[in-house]
Parts: sequence; C-alpha cells; structure tokens
Amino acid sequence: MSNDKIASVRLGTDGPEVGIQGLGCMGMSFAYGPTTDEDEARATLERALELGVTLFDTADMYGFGENEKFISPFIRAHREQVVLATKFAIVANPENPAERTIRNDAAYIRQAVEGSLRRLGVEAIDLYYMHRRNPDVPLEESVGTMAELVREGKVKHLGLSEVTGSELREAHAVHPIAAVQSEWSLFSRDIEENVVPAARELGVALVPYSPLGRGFLTGSFTDANKDLTQDDWRRTQPRFTGDNAAANAALLEPVRRVAEAHGATPAQVALAWVQQRAQVEGLAVVPIPGTRKRSRLEENVGATRLVLTAAELAELEPIASKVAGDRYPDMSFTSAGRE
Repeated sequence: MSNDKIASVRLGTDGPEVGIQGLGCMGMSFAYGPTTDEDEARATLERALELGVTLFDTADMYGFGENEKFISPFIRAHREQVVLATKFAIVANPENPAERTIRNDAAYIRQAVEGSLRRLGVEAIDLYYMHRRNPDVPLEESVGTMAELVREGKVKHLGLSEVTGSELREAHAVHPIAAVQSEWSLFSRDIEENVVPAARELGVALVPYSPLGRGFLTGSFTDANKDLTQDDWRRTQPRFTGDNAAANAALLEPVRRVAEAHGATPAQVALAWVQQRAQVEGLAVVPIPGTRKRSRLEENVGATRLVLTAAELAELEPIASKVAGDRYPDMSFTSAGRE
C-alpha cells in the first residue's frame, strides 16, 4: 500500500494531535491467544508509525503489566513521535484473572501511575485513562487525583473509559477530558444515545475500542469454540459462541456486499463506518483496532481512505439492532448499567 501518512486530528480541545486511526496494543501480548512471532509484532509497531499512526494504546492490566513492558522499547525509541495512552483501575487476581475489582481511589491511582511509568520507562504518560468507573468513589476524588498528576508532570492529558454521558460531564467539570474510550462498532452502538452527545458538546474525542467487534466483523471466523485457541479470551464472550455466533455471522452479508462494491475487505468497511462517525456525529473519532501483523495493519489503515455512500451507510444501519448477545458476560463491568 501507499506510504502516504494518514490524516490527523486533535484529541479534545487542548489535547495531543494524533493520526485518525490509532493502534490497540493489547493483543500483542494478552487476551487473544499466544503471540508466536514477537519480531513481527514489533515490526508492526514500527510500520504503524511510518503510516502516520501515532496513538498507541495499552493498559496496566493487560498481562499484569507485561503489555506495557512489551511496547516500552518502541515507545522510548520514538518518544517525540508517539502519543502514549495507558490506563488504570482494573485490578485482576493473578491466580484467577477472571476475578477483578475496580479501584478509583486516590492512593491506588498514585500507585498505578508509578507502576506504569516504571514499566514503560518514560517520564510522563501522554494520555492517562481511568479504565473503568467505580461508582462508590466520587469522580471529584478520582479525576481530582488524575488532575494532580497533570500538575506534577507525570501525566499530560486525561481520558475516561466506559463512562456515561453524565459522568463525562461531571468529570470534565473537575478537569478537561481529552478523550473517552468506549466500544463502538457496527455491532455496538449504545454510546450514541448519551455519551456521544456529551462528548460533542464538551469537545471531547471518542476513541472506539473493538471497532472490528473483536475480530467478528472481519468475517474471518464464525464460532469461537471452533476457530479460536483455548486461551483466547473471546471464547468467553456471549456474541462469539453457539446460536449467538451463528446469528451474528449472518449479519455480515451487507458488510460483504459493500466491501465487494469497493474492492475492499469486510474489515475495511467496518472500520470505514467507524471512521465516518466523525462526520456523521460531528466530533473527533480515533478508532484503535489491534493487530500483531503488518499486513493487517496496512489493511486497517487503508480503511481511513474508504468513503461509504449514504446508501451504503443506510444498508449497514440495522446491523447493531440485530446483534445477539451482550458485549461481555458481565455487563456490570461496563457503563451500560449506569445510563
């Protein structure tokens, strides 16, 4: 593909400028089965930067800090060119990773940021997200502590993940929020009711995670139990198994039709749909699809140049309302129960 760099956009009113597509780094060492070729994963990071992808996203809970360590050499080698995003709040039990708690208290935030800075080998984090919200901790305390980290120079900009529209407004009143990270794709559109309008009103960017429906929208598999390795986290997801998987696979037919009309792939159509939310909704949108392979990265970046027509958008419109299964086995882990 062309080496021309992708366009860029600013996160928030005063946030960093980044390429209009970022890179989710989680799968390079966590959740989606073993990384059999670490050299290829590292080459993918380098290729992303060549193509104008500058927002690199990780979190302290991905592999209990191992993901931050994995991308650290790349981040440090290109420190002035990349925008580094990481997250705190999810505390998992190493003995039982499915056992998780959410901490937003001031003491934990300070402990978490020091751990991330150490593992990443940097002096400051460009975009620091609260990964999940614990409603028992006032936002004034958690976002207030994050704001202190900005004043201390340990963090440059603040983000939130999986919050409601009202929580975003409340947090933004404490300290400007540059970006909200939430699931947003042809399969998941619930944030459009309250979060997107709040972000647009406040000038906050949206950073959609899982814009490819955790890979389902690529059309590359139909049943997690058959197509994914035993240690792939997606085998636990309601949309990926049994009758739900079969029903959701059938929803991809219009995606394939649109892809064929453009000489594109289903993944590119799904990503183009997310990229075009920026124009449809009137705010900055920077999806962060993840991959460990340069070929997939180049395919994903190609979607930034694919423009879907109004008729094609209309054909894709009904998909989300027909999806079978929740996003997670336990939706209390998301903002859904608080809207």
